[in-house]
Amino acid sequence: MMATRYTNTILQTTRLAFKSSLETQRRKLMTRPLTLSTSPLPQTRNTAIKLRKWSPLGCTQRRTMFIQTEQTPNEDSLKFIPGVPVLEKGTAEFLDIRSSMLSPLAKTLFQIDGVIGIFFGPDFISISKDDQNEWSLMKPDIYAAIMDHFASGQPIMYEEADLLASDTTILPDDSEEVQMIKELLETRVRPSIQEDGGDIEFCGFDDGVVKLKLKGSCRGCSSSTITLKNGIENMLMHYIPEVQSVEQITDESESASLQELDKLEKQLDDKD
Repeated sequence: MMATRYTNTILQTTRLAFKSSLETQRRKLMTRPLTLSTSPLPQTRNTAIKLRKWSPLGCTQRRTMFIQTEQTPNEDSLKFIPGVPVLEKGTAEFLDIRSSMLSPLAKTLFQIDGVIGIFFGPDFISISKDDQNEWSLMKPDIYAAIMDHFASGQPIMYEEADLLASDTTILPDDSEEVQMIKELLETRVRPSIQEDGGDIEFCGFDDGVVKLKLKGSCRGCSSSTITLKNGIENMLMHYIPEVQSVEQITDESESASLQELDKLEKQLDDKD
């Protein structure tokens, strides 16, 4: 009997100690903050980024962000797809550090060496680089910047008013030809161009000439002229007899780069 009582006393004391230790660990877990767990970013097409959150009961809840990259016709531009909505409406383009002040994510991306252009679409981010930097060295920093932004909960744009309004919205004073042009650009052209990480902006229709501006990955691309003439121009002329041609509107810096590209192509043709 004495041995049995002694054993029961030891077991009861052990249970109380274990219960007290378990309660202490549970309290620590309840107050444990959100932690970020990342692994080295592989140089692959898809990059998985895991966010680990501790629940009050000590169980872990994991959310995984898969950032995909897709090639574009422009070798100096890549399309990054974070797997979550980027812009609910409109688009936004940043061509220098000053313009990037409108967006916390764009501001961070411009701090990466080699980044010269950023474009936000509905569900993708197109980033353009200079010809002196390699994607293999830039990608880890870009992945980290995108991941940190979406984990922080910050907005893409500080003010929604800074988003570019849809240029293809049909207005009451639009002529019948302009209405048809806008509809074709919105339903036929824009989806295809956004697949390549870019976008198109309708700038006007005057004397049979449709004026358009290419954005994102399509800006400064060597195949942009082919896209405009062989693709968009032929389609618009087919459906709208009043359309005679399509003209690309460019910025000063873009015009200079296109002129240099034309000179290089002429030199190559002369050598041949």
